[in-house]
Amino acid sequence: MSDARGLKVLEAGHWDKDSAAGVLDLDYEARLVRRKRLRLRGGEAVLLDLPQVTSLSDGAGLELDDGRCILICAAQEQVLAVSGPDLLRYVWHIGNRHTPCEMGEGVVFIKDDPVLKGMLEGLGAQVTAHLRAFQPEGGAYGHGRTMGHDHAPAPHSHAAHSHASHSHAPHSHSHD
Repeated sequence: MSDARGLKVLEAGHWDKDSAAGVLDLDYEARLVRRKRLRLRGGEAVLLDLPQVTSLSDGAGLELDDGRCILICAAQEQVLAVSGPDLLRYVWHIGNRHTPCEMGEGVVFIKDDPVLKGMLEGLGAQVTAHLRAFQPEGGAYGHGRTMGHDHAPAPHSHAAHSHASHSHAPHSHSHD
């Protein structure tokens, strides 16, 4: 028998998760998928086959080709809780490294990273390890993940303008 195929994502809050036929536990990294064979809590294999790379959120559903729906749950994973008297400064340093973070009341959670832990402790932050679901903030427009950024100039054509109107000087800056 072949694996059931997951073909459609149902947004969290827009489907009856109490009717779920199974549960799929995925950590933060595993919730960014397009095509992958995954195992439900009960051991059944499901082939995820989405049209594009998708960031699955906790509470979302996965509609299978056989009509069943599977609940997506954010799995517990190792994270660091960052707090302290200068939290805004610590968050600036986390963001400057394009590190996903989850905001809490007086605390920020990041993936467990010994280099960031050392840097933040060096800045005076209290950093403690926790095992919990990690659900960082979405991108600047409120959806999905921050997928990085590009510092290269935007592509453009040379057909309609002269070279005298702009510079082709290299672009560079540091994130330190």
